[in-house]
Amino acid sequence: MKIAGSDILVETLIEQGAEVVFGYPGGQVLNIYDSLYLKSDRIKHIITAHEQGAAHAADGYARATGKVGVVIATSGPGATNLVTGLANAMLDSVPMVAITGNVPCNLLGKDSFQEVDIVGVTIPVTKHNFMVTKTEDLADTIRQAFRIAKSGRPGPVLVDIPKDVQINTAEYEPVPVVEPFELKTASEDAIEAAAAMIAQSKKPYIYCGGGVISAGAEKELALLAEKMDAPVGCSMMGLTALPVSNKRNLGMTGMHGHFVASKAKNDADLVITLGARFSNRATGNVAKFCQGAKMIHIDIDAAELDKNVIVDLGIQGDVKDAIARIIEKIAPASHPDWWKEIEEIKKFEAENTAPQIGSLTPYDVIETVNSYLPDDTPVATDVGQHQMWTAQKYRFETPRTFLTSGGLGTMGFGMGAAIGGCVATGKRTVLFTGDGSFGMNLNEMTTAVSQNLPLIVVILNNGVLGMVRQWQAAFYNQHYSQTTLERKTDFPALARAFGAKGFAVTNVDELHAAMKEAVGTNGTVLIDCAIDMDERVLPMIPPGGAIENMILS
Repeated sequence: MKIAGSDILVETLIEQGAEVVFGYPGGQVLNIYDSLYLKSDRIKHIITAHEQGAAHAADGYARATGKVGVVIATSGPGATNLVTGLANAMLDSVPMVAITGNVPCNLLGKDSFQEVDIVGVTIPVTKHNFMVTKTEDLADTIRQAFRIAKSGRPGPVLVDIPKDVQINTAEYEPVPVVEPFELKTASEDAIEAAAAMIAQSKKPYIYCGGGVISAGAEKELALLAEKMDAPVGCSMMGLTALPVSNKRNLGMTGMHGHFVASKAKNDADLVITLGARFSNRATGNVAKFCQGAKMIHIDIDAAELDKNVIVDLGIQGDVKDAIARIIEKIAPASHPDWWKEIEEIKKFEAENTAPQIGSLTPYDVIETVNSYLPDDTPVATDVGQHQMWTAQKYRFETPRTFLTSGGLGTMGFGMGAAIGGCVATGKRTVLFTGDGSFGMNLNEMTTAVSQNLPLIVVILNNGVLGMVRQWQAAFYNQHYSQTTLERKTDFPALARAFGAKGFAVTNVDELHAAMKEAVGTNGTVLIDCAIDMDERVLPMIPPGGAIENMILS
């Protein structure tokens, strides 16, 4: 049966399992939105306040579920407003499909109204992209986009659809949901070599990245750590792969990670890295990174092997499969002396870390909010000090509950991501943000309220751009250039203007009262928490530094 291209698009999205799409209408996607209207009983569309918010919502949806997130925008500024969201998803390996409209094919390249070469613009920030010039190709292109987005190392794919392709008709026949491309698995020789290195180790350490979560290998990670009797440290993207309550979990490692997690990794004789890419924030000075350890690196993406850190054994393959096969090859081990050493590091950290300052400290905020929420609560953050405090202190027990921007470090990511996570799970969701980050995309409060989402927005408000100010204090002779905001925004009043509840708190008792109100509310609540502008994120490894340079207090 022949149907219009816009109907083919929407039918194919439904066919491929898209239940919710985020977006914003405009001239070159009006046909798509008409089709969405006619099929609204089968697919839900959520309009955001801005296309960037829609992209981040699709990202948060994908992180929370492991499914492909979908975002739709019109041509020109609508399409370019997606770019930050696409780059964010690309660097964090998040499966997304972005649909953009464009001017009709006969107007392409003629500087038509709202025409942008979005395919050219997004080549560096997508896993792949397409321009569809024939309606007959549309369904298969969308299917291919879904397949690429969720295969191997996931990532965003853009499909640009000129308006005449949406209008013209073609045959459409539904097909089953496309399967990802077959995963590459590690060679048997590589697995045996890894097992042999593990058997020789007296001080093993597992470094867990976001690839473990993407692969669904959380159970295998726990089993491997138990059988090896090894501690586990996580990159920020790897948090939630192992419950905080697991005694082997040392927490986040890297620039602002726990001292014990970074120090134990540095002191190990074998570091097994699973699905992490050794970014500069994770390694510090590469020349001094884990100098005394042999290194095994397992990753689905061969490009990551020996890219930033030269390892003794690089293994390309599915992390879940590789861990399971290694577990079969190794004997149970016990390393009591290694654990005794780790306990001494923990003791040193506790004795040498300065307490936080102010009548309401960042850790007070994180721990108090945490105490009111179940273990499966989606937790989103923006980017800055509040993000690091959350990564350090929130007790993550359930996979896919930490929705944060890692590689790109996108201020303004949080509101969209929280909306996406809340829509995806149907669960009360919390956003930890700062007054600087919240100002980037606070317009999405209108989306949360209009969708009646049970979202708690917690602002750690210090009146400054805290992380930049911290660097200015440490490395720029306290030249606080443009980081003291001096804004007079009344965030609780603003929340009420949007239709949400708003509270201002200055101490722990007031925060408890606000949280009791928030968890008893079905809609959106904002809690503005006043914290000290001179509070720091510690520990901290200075840029280009190593573990011996870590600042504890």
